[in-house]
Amino acid sequence: MTVTAERVPPETAATRRLLAGGLVSGAVVAVLAATAFTAQEAVPGIAIPGPLVEYGLPVLRVLLDLAAVAVVGLSLLPRLLGFDDPERTEPVMRRARPLAVTFAWAWALLALTVIVFQTAELNPGTLPTPGMIATYVDGVGAGQGMLFSAACALAAAAVGLLAVRYGEKVPAELRIVVAFFGLLPIPVTGHAVDSVWHDPIMISMELHVMGSAAWTGGLVTVVALVASDRGLLARVLPAFSRLATLALVVVSLSGVVNGLATMALTPGVELPGALLSGEYGPLLVAKAVCVALLIPLAARIRFRLMPHVARGRATAVVGWAAAELAVMGVAYGVAVALTTASLA
Repeated sequence: MTVTAERVPPETAATRRLLAGGLVSGAVVAVLAATAFTAQEAVPGIAIPGPLVEYGLPVLRVLLDLAAVAVVGLSLLPRLLGFDDPERTEPVMRRARPLAVTFAWAWALLALTVIVFQTAELNPGTLPTPGMIATYVDGVGAGQGMLFSAACALAAAAVGLLAVRYGEKVPAELRIVVAFFGLLPIPVTGHAVDSVWHDPIMISMELHVMGSAAWTGGLVTVVALVASDRGLLARVLPAFSRLATLALVVVSLSGVVNGLATMALTPGVELPGALLSGEYGPLLVAKAVCVALLIPLAARIRFRLMPHVARGRATAVVGWAAAELAVMGVAYGVAVALTTASLA
């Protein structure tokens, strides 16, 4: 089964480049800066990963996250568009379905590559062999979680190919469930808290990851694929805005709970002083600042621009969305660095 390409209007292609450029560049620059902030100092007699692994692994991780986010957003798009006006929505979905397959393949490939780099990180100075990789996956939860995520990405690609061929006869709910299911192992790579609060914190982390993906993926998908049709955007944007508001609440609350609880339950870490010392605290503050910056940007789109969109007027919604996505990219980059930052 092949994915057929469709001619993309120039304005849509330019919008995609603007939005994707801000999101990806923000994420990559942030994760590189945060990785440099948390870089290990060489200790005589102790091997540490080389620069390729030290900086390449977090870049791959953040690109994986963004590929998964794209799949989630493209999977949500049919529900946001609705099914009562197929003549108007089907041209959009004909562009969205192949993109979902492409990003699902990228997600799977990146997840498998991350496993190789994780193996190299655990065995500095050696080139990972298939046996070493198999041993790593067998014995380390992060490797198992990444392999499961790759399997879900392949399942998303398979379901996406069916959607390319059969359209909306393939339930949108199936695509959404598969995409979200692949996000579940991602928090496994973060810090584990050894206390009775472990399970509630993990649930909160899962909600944080899924809320972030729905918000970010939904925004970039709606604006990139729908913004050129003002009438359709006027119908879709309010539905996405309700989803984004819920996601904002979930992401904000779960982020605060996760970060502070992880620090408070770690022996030797004292709040509030630890927020401004060490590695984890400052990165947590940086991520909180990103979320705080997102609130006025999101509010601008919802309360100032959406009424004009509803009347079919020209707005700067793409520009404001690009700014919002750039900040989201920075937040994703910092979030990846947080998973390996020292708490002490």
